Amino acid sequence: MGRIKTFILLNMLLSIIIPTLNEEDYLPRLLKSIKKQDFESYEIIISDANSTDNTVKIAKDFGCRTVKGGNPAEGRNKGAEVAKGDLLLFLDADLVLSEEFLKFFLIPFIKRDLDCATCFISSDGGKFDKLGFKAYNYYVRATEKFLAHATQVILVKKKVHKKVGGFDREIKLAEDHMYAREIQKMGKFGIIKTEPVIGSSRRFKKEGRIKTFLKYVIAEFYTIFFGPIKSDIFKYKFNHYKKDN
Repeated sequence: MGRIKTFILLNMLLSIIIPTLNEEDYLPRLLKSIKKQDFESYEIIISDANSTDNTVKIAKDFGCRTVKGGNPAEGRNKGAEVAKGDLLLFLDADLVLSEEFLKFFLIPFIKRDLDCATCFISSDGGKFDKLGFKAYNYYVRATEKFLAHATQVILVKKKVHKKVGGFDREIKLAEDHMYAREIQKMGKFGIIKTEPVIGSSRRFKKEGRIKTFLKYVIAEFYTIFFGPIKSDIFKYKFNHYKKDN
């Protein structure tokens, strides 16, 4: 299939926003996978939280725009503030996209007239990690219509992002899920079936698989019954696993 013309015809530009902090080991993989896409109407914005490694240099070498970021919520919001596109695609820095991901993600988004969407996620780890993500994918698919979940890959209309006020900087954990749920209250949220995007298993390796799994299960129940997690009870840290590959 040739280059996608959908966004050109609709006069749309895709702004890809990636929050970073010391991501020199992973960012090149993601950027290379973006460059291989059968799609070219995009800009890449790296929202960096004062990296001390070569992250910013790598971003510039790949032709990305860079802005000052912060925690993941702030980084996404800062990137969105300077984005030129009508659609925003928030990606975590440690992902790898399949070669036709954008094509199979963006076209259904437009056809279904969604306001916000995500996709299935998998892992570059072993069987346990992959099984954990399969369970997560099944759960978010089952709850799609009434309890939105969106993490690592989030596509949203820029006007909707502005209307909802962006990501809540005060939320310590699961701010991405809460963001999607706020949008679901006023618009259309959906999960688009694509090949799962591959993410790093580094958090599982650093924190322990069982501990990490239980933390996210407990966090899910907390958000359902008590709302956003605005205290640091889960001790979440943004990229504290440098060099633990």
